[in-house]
Amino acid sequence: MNKQTKKVLSFGEGLGEAQNVLIIGAGLCGSLLALRLAQRGFNVNVYEMRPDLRKVDISAGRSINLAFSDRGNKAMKLVGLEDKVKGLCIPMNGRMIHDTHGNTFQSNYSGREYEYINSISRGDLNALLLNEAEKHDKVNIQFNCKCKSVNFENTTALFKDYISKKEFIEDADVIIATDGAGSALRKSYYLGKKFLFSFSQAYLTHGYKELSILPQPNGDFKAYKNALHIWPRGSFMLIALPNLDGSFTVTLFLSYEEGQYNFNNLTTKERVLKFFQNEFPDALALMPNLLDDFFTNPTSPLGTIKCSPWHYKGNTLLMGDAAHAIVPFYGQGMNASFEDVVELDQVLDQGLKDWETIFKTYESNRKKDTDAIADLAIDNFHEMKGHVNQAIFQEKRKLEMALEKEFPNEYASKYSLVTFNEHIGYREAMLKGRAQDKAILNLLTDGLITSNDDLKLVLNRVKQETKSILDDDRIAGLN
Repeated sequence: MNKQTKKVLSFGEGLGEAQNVLIIGAGLCGSLLALRLAQRGFNVNVYEMRPDLRKVDISAGRSINLAFSDRGNKAMKLVGLEDKVKGLCIPMNGRMIHDTHGNTFQSNYSGREYEYINSISRGDLNALLLNEAEKHDKVNIQFNCKCKSVNFENTTALFKDYISKKEFIEDADVIIATDGAGSALRKSYYLGKKFLFSFSQAYLTHGYKELSILPQPNGDFKAYKNALHIWPRGSFMLIALPNLDGSFTVTLFLSYEEGQYNFNNLTTKERVLKFFQNEFPDALALMPNLLDDFFTNPTSPLGTIKCSPWHYKGNTLLMGDAAHAIVPFYGQGMNASFEDVVELDQVLDQGLKDWETIFKTYESNRKKDTDAIADLAIDNFHEMKGHVNQAIFQEKRKLEMALEKEFPNEYASKYSLVTFNEHIGYREAMLKGRAQDKAILNLLTDGLITSNDDLKLVLNRVKQETKSILDDDRIAGLN
């Protein structure tokens, strides 16, 4: 047991030992939250609509691996699982870019060799968290129980048991919903009309479909293992992340309606093959199973959800995707949800006397950052599908990698600020990172810096231009 885990067993001062917490949803955020609250001494009941993923395959075309990075690992350290999670990870040092001719080049995520992201199995990580949570006598997890609605005024939830077909009501001292983008609690907030609840749901014109590259007959990888592979094509793209079994999970991001090829007109085997032959020939050569995957797996939408408030008095709280679902293009959805648990835990450490104060403090601290990562994820969508192929972008990344390598304590790119600097919030990372991007692009465009210049001179000019942009934004009320 590490020092942090020992610390947490001394219960939060303000609430007393007998608090009962009901968690709706046993996905990644819910299972981590259950584990952490049990470590703190709470009694925790968790209800999950789906079957137990440790016994039944429930992926069904849903993203089966995720990008795990420092903000998520911060949560694993908190609950004492860092070493166990590390065993589930495949390091990815950068993006392996594939052009239409099959040529590749790698664009690293950082100029510092010790900074990288990891590919991790959603199912394996969720199973680990469920197993660890269930080691605590204070945790009870029930599967196949769908939450139909929440009475947030009375702190009760109505469930339907899919096995017995019976409905039942559960109550608790507090209800926390980690039930994803389709949250029953958020829907109850919206339909209840008991308080001023703001809600927005914005979809991209693109959807996604999961495909796969199977391993070699001997179990080896068919492509370079330690990278996130990306085939950027301007208005659409293909990506691939490695799995421990030697396979890659491949995801096609494509418009539903726009362009010569789109999900609405890729309706025949011949057309799908022609599309891949034209746009992704090297990927197609690795995917003899393409057509089976394409016509078996669903096409799913990509959307962003923002809402407020996340809590109702001291009774109920939204966390994770239930509060702030984002598109996957920064690889931060899971990491942000895990960081939610860390942020709530820090508020509990303050010894506040009631749940309402705890929830208000948590949301005040957290919402600006989840709004920021939602916006950054949209930015990165455009970067990944198109900008990575532009000469000026490649020049900018080349400079940033050189600056990070030469001045590891003085410079961090926007990507590094977001992904590897878990001690600063997403909003601060966004504001500084966007200003740096603008500064470097301005300086490159005006010929004031080049990749051949002295790096100390480049660093000083970038810092000066970044400060000017941040000052201008501050005067304009943009930060």
